[in-house]
Amino acid sequence: MTNANAGAFDNADARETLSRATTAAQKVVIVNGTAEVLGLLENALDAGHYDVVFVESSAHAYSQIKRVRPDLVILCVRVDDGDGLQVLSMLKLDDDTRAIPILTYTTEGNTEEPDEEIAEPSDNEMFAPKPAVWMN
Repeated sequence: MTNANAGAFDNADARETLSRATTAAQKVVIVNGTAEVLGLLENALDAGHYDVVFVESSAHAYSQIKRVRPDLVILCVRVDDGDGLQVLSMLKLDDDTRAIPILTYTTEGNTEEPDEEIAEPSDNEMFAPKPAVWMN
């Protein structure tokens, strides 16, 4: 085999590798979704031929995401449950996972009436400065 033929072989190899990489399904991790949301996401993602990993609990989400190395994370973040926000913070603080795009959403919380009536905040409480939280 001549040197020119070896170069042609290398180019064909590179094209094949690139072709396989572009046709491979992208991995998506979905964390803490409700049954309705999971159904909607599953239908949409199946149509796009994504490999989907469902993680039911925020407790194991961070380790699963580090292991799977997904192309996208879809994370349910609820105000009444800080676990989703904690997972989001951990992912953004870790150099290995910081670049993974994260789509966050929230669902309706508990719609039951509270046992006690919630007191209205005073003007001092309502207009008091609050610290800002920034995430990259």
